[in-house]
Amino acid sequence: MLLNRATDIGLRVLMLAAATNGRHTIDDLAESLVVPRHHLAKVVQTLQHLNLLDTVRGRHGGVSLAEGAVNVSVGGVVRTLEADEEVVDCDEPAACPLRHACRLRRALWQAQEAFYASLDEVTIGDLTRKPSGEVLLSLGRSSS
Repeated sequence: MLLNRATDIGLRVLMLAAATNGRHTIDDLAESLVVPRHHLAKVVQTLQHLNLLDTVRGRHGGVSLAEGAVNVSVGGVVRTLEADEEVVDCDEPAACPLRHACRLRRALWQAQEAFYASLDEVTIGDLTRKPSGEVLLSLGRSSS
């Protein structure tokens, strides 16, 4: 299963926010993730509406992980950002003549659900911790 670009960016933003303290500007995040600023801003807005990120406007503003978001399941985030799209669309661009007797769509749906179920076991915080519990990622800032 291929995640859409917004989901990929969203997960990366959440990981960076979970791995670092403080706020990060959209420009810093876009540069770190090597994505267009405008696209990143849309993803950040979506994550804010999902209460996963806090944003502050102004000179000392930026983006930070919302309280409790570190405990949110990756499966739930991916389901939401992917909008529960099926792996295959049997009705577009034209309806498949096999769709009434086909078992492929159901098999793919079950595989997709298994994919999400495996991600339900992982939290945003899990993605940024080494096995010992220390933080794995940074935005290139020194720890001193």
